Amino acid sequence: MHLLSVNVGIERTIQKGNKSEATGIYKIPTAAPVAVGVEGLVGDVISNKKHHGGPDQAVYIYGGRDYAWWAEALGESLAPGTFGENLTISDLESAPVCIGDRLQVGEALLEITGPRIPCAKLAARMGDPQFVKRFKEAERPGLYCRVIRTGNVCAGDPVTVVRAQTGPDAVTIREAFRSFYKKGGTVAEMRRMLNAPIDIRARNAYTEWLAAAQGE
Repeated sequence: MHLLSVNVGIERTIQKGNKSEATGIYKIPTAAPVAVGVEGLVGDVISNKKHHGGPDQAVYIYGGRDYAWWAEALGESLAPGTFGENLTISDLESAPVCIGDRLQVGEALLEITGPRIPCAKLAARMGDPQFVKRFKEAERPGLYCRVIRTGNVCAGDPVTVVRAQTGPDAVTIREAFRSFYKKGGTVAEMRRMLNAPIDIRARNAYTEWLAAAQGE
């Protein structure tokens, strides 16, 4: 497994209905090494920091196997960075990976914190008003990561997966993705999610859902 592409965002304006908004979803592959800090790739643009970015969503990853699936589904090849990811990794399929797993990418060490939840900007980027629904149904959300160790990354770098845990307590990206859309599920499921090293936004949501489910 290796790093196919390192993609850095540039700010552009995107049309959402009757409004235009700034976005960093357009990522451009770069051949030069890029430094990864605790807040993400140096030089990467994040326009809406209320809903994107931060230490627990510092790096977004998409896999080569996911791209291959979309190429077949859409009938066309997609360039690295199309989904707004910072790192495109060969032979990676996002859904079965577990929260808490770590990826050694070049000099950087990343820890998976959760799936990407699609928004209207992705639909606008893809030129398809129904793409959020298609992305949800595909269950290939990609991986948000926090940065455990900073360092440089470059296309061609080797990538090693370090599994955090296996067995019934492990939470896959697919499970977390599905759980978001059914608003947490059972109390037992929500507690299981909270035991995983999920990102702070997801943790806050699960905590709220758990409190409501318990009548607190």
